[in-house]
Amino acid sequence: MTTVGESRRSQLIGTFGVGAIFPAPDQSLMICGIDHWHEDRCPEVVEPRLAKSLGVSSLRTPSAGRKNGDVPVIRFPRWYFCPDCRRLDHWRSFDTTHKNPRCPVDGRAAIPSRFVVACTAGHISDFPYHAWAHSQPPVDSHSGRHDLTLESRGETSSLGNIVVRCSCGAHRSLDGAFSPRALMGAAWCTGERAWLPGSPNQPCKEIPRTLQRGSSNTWFANVRSAISIPPWSAMHRKIRTSWSLIKDLDEPTLHAIFAQSNWVGDGSLWTPDRLVGLVRDIREGRPLDEDELRDQEYEAILEGNAEQDPSDQFVCNHVPVAPSLPIAGYIDQIREVSRLREVTALVSFSRLRPMLPDDPAAARLSEAPQNWLPAIEIYGEGIFVRLDAANVDAWVKSDFAARRTSTIGAAARSAFRPPSITARGLLVHSLAHVVMNELSMDAGYPVASLRERLYTSGEQAGFLIYTATADSAGSLGGLCAQSAPDRLSDVIRSAMQRALWCTSDPVCIESAGSGIDNLNMAACHACLLVPETSCELRNTQLDRALLVGTPEEPDAGYFSELARA
Repeated sequence: MTTVGESRRSQLIGTFGVGAIFPAPDQSLMICGIDHWHEDRCPEVVEPRLAKSLGVSSLRTPSAGRKNGDVPVIRFPRWYFCPDCRRLDHWRSFDTTHKNPRCPVDGRAAIPSRFVVACTAGHISDFPYHAWAHSQPPVDSHSGRHDLTLESRGETSSLGNIVVRCSCGAHRSLDGAFSPRALMGAAWCTGERAWLPGSPNQPCKEIPRTLQRGSSNTWFANVRSAISIPPWSAMHRKIRTSWSLIKDLDEPTLHAIFAQSNWVGDGSLWTPDRLVGLVRDIREGRPLDEDELRDQEYEAILEGNAEQDPSDQFVCNHVPVAPSLPIAGYIDQIREVSRLREVTALVSFSRLRPMLPDDPAAARLSEAPQNWLPAIEIYGEGIFVRLDAANVDAWVKSDFAARRTSTIGAAARSAFRPPSITARGLLVHSLAHVVMNELSMDAGYPVASLRERLYTSGEQAGFLIYTATADSAGSLGGLCAQSAPDRLSDVIRSAMQRALWCTSDPVCIESAGSGIDNLNMAACHACLLVPETSCELRNTQLDRALLVGTPEEPDAGYFSELARA
């Protein structure tokens, strides 16, 4: 096995995961499914709440540091062309004695094809050059051979000047090849799963779409994440460490063991009875869904957790909001999360458009179900903000909030996978984005190093902004320092004043629908949108007007009075 490229572990979850095209030097490769990985080389990431909710026994981080390569890849696309003689063929038809295929005629290194085809079921194949060239009547059938070349007329850089030509005389330019139904009549989806070498093709009746192999819509990661919170995470870890010794013990014996002082310390929330119940849950408990995971996190953040040991992975302290502050009445609670750990697992992936991790149409990571999933753990810090419950309850009943929520809700109902839209969710999400943008100027972090975590289920109305990145801007202490009430008050007030005006106004504020499936209203790159890695909802379900109102209704936004004070 030969090492052909390098990648960070975090990229193998969110950027170049299973089924993604990996741009190695002078090559184009695809990451194979996890049933081709070496599970024993992948260290376990302990986060039982998340693992159980995903229906697997463990989460494992991609292996790293081995000279003979860790994550298997295959060559894709498989069609190459020579930049000198313009020959276009399968890579095995070139000289394969070198690391990269070479043209047998002029010895020039061949280049991977720029174009692939894919469908929403995740299938992906080489562009059907032969079928495309022969989808129109040939000009001159002077040869029985079908040797293809990819020629450029050199007039412009448009696709209309790139021609697929066959030695039989058939030819066709690539003009229109990227339109949604361009391949109708020329090729159907083959159902190929190139990331699962040796797997049979699946039946598929979709018309595939032409894509450039490096385009962002060739692969969307479907991930699930959880924040390690006490007491679940710490005690789970302790029990898992001793699991081989206690997994088969009866409950009275377990109770006697857990009564020992090294298991339950003074002042601990865990009693022997609760620990026995935890073991019972590990053995037989049902998996938690996404909402239940969030509910546990929300409760743990509100309860807080003072640092008791330098090894604590979750430290959260209450920050009082003085009634004299401008944000009093809008913001109910602030938490300084000076230490947190997030575990993110890759569950599935999609092509052409993003999907939810549990969407049945999403592509799987393996041919046969595996008892583990790839994941990474990241340490960081954050700020939690909860809006005043009484004020939010009154505001969401206003005609303004209901009207704008209804407009986005109508767009959601016509979306491919309709999300649930609420005024509370739109308000919290929009606020999180303007605060993230403002913090990037005050806290010393680029927006791409920040992430949001929304809590809007039921009566919840809060969000966590945190650092969770493996780069040098991961956790410097500057973010949780902004949780001081006077500082955060200035941040939120400044963010609202900026939200009053967008450089794209009046087009932005008057928008009746924008973004993916028209799931935004007054939101654009000049005001509300952030890097997609920072947003849980892929920059959808946003409306700046809910924060500060509109020119026609300037007092209707939740923060209108604060913004104009």
